[in-house]
Amino acid sequence: MTLNEYQQLALTTLNPALNKKDVLINGVMGLCGEAGETIDIVKKHLAQGHELDREKIIKELGDVAWYLAETAYALDVPLEEVCQRNIAKLKARYPEGFSTESSINRAEE
Repeated sequence: MTLNEYQQLALTTLNPALNKKDVLINGVMGLCGEAGETIDIVKKHLAQGHELDREKIIKELGDVAWYLAETAYALDVPLEEVCQRNIAKLKARYPEGFSTESSINRAEE
């Protein structure tokens, strides 16, 4: 499955009553919420002695992907383009791959 195929399939579960502004708001709020749920699983593992629940993290990552697809849709951009632009930015930032020096001395975007 391609990213754009995922986006199309995910959007079949989008609330059709929402306008693009509401979709954007729901998308970014959902991203924040799901990221918070994901870090809570890691926090419980690191600070509270829980076993790391990989299955829960994978499910939360799926939810993050759904909200990412929704947010991209609200901006009228294919999910694949979002990812391609990110890779282009990373290649420009770290042309030789990640290094601490490049990270510290990179220009602000």
